[in-house]
Amino acid sequence: MSSAIARRTPALVLVLAAAACTTSRPTPSSEPSTARRPAQTSEASSEPSDRSTPMNLRLTIDGHQVDAILNDSVAARDLTELLPLALDMEDFHQTERIAYPPRKLDTTGAPAASNPKAGDLAYYAPWGNLAFFYRDGDHSPALAILGRLTDPDDIDRLATAERIRIEASA
Repeated sequence: MSSAIARRTPALVLVLAAAACTTSRPTPSSEPSTARRPAQTSEASSEPSDRSTPMNLRLTIDGHQVDAILNDSVAARDLTELLPLALDMEDFHQTERIAYPPRKLDTTGAPAASNPKAGDLAYYAPWGNLAFFYRDGDHSPALAILGRLTDPDDIDRLATAERIRIEASA
C-alpha cells in the first residue's frame, strides 16, 4: 500500500501545481474594479503628474475621435508599448466601461488606491483591465489612474461605448 502511495504522490503534486497556476478572468458580476472597501490610511493623489513631454492619446470611441492625455506613471508608459489597441468594451456598475489589453501592465510605484473621477482612464491591476470612467467611482485599492480625457464633453460617449481604439497622438 505504501508503494502505491509513493507512486501516485508525484502525479498528485503535478496536478495540484498545474491547478494552482491556472488563472481565469473574473466575470463582471464577481468583484467590481471599484470595490467598496475600507479606505486606507495613506491616500495617493489620482492627479496625473507633470511630464516633460506629455503623452497624448487619440481614442476612437464607436467611430468618434476623442483626445486624452496620459500621466507619467510606469503603468501609463507600459500601456503606450501596446499601442495601437482596438478593444471591445463592456459596462461595469454603470460607472465605467472596461476592456482587457493583451497583457497585464506594470504597476511598479503605483499608488495603493485611487479615487477615480469621470473622464479618468485607469488600470485595475487584479483583473488586468483598463477602466474608462463616465461617472465618479469609489475609492478603490489597486486602481491606478493612467490619464484622462481632455474634453469633459466627451465623457458621456463612454457610457455606451462598445469598441475603442487607442493610439498615440501628436
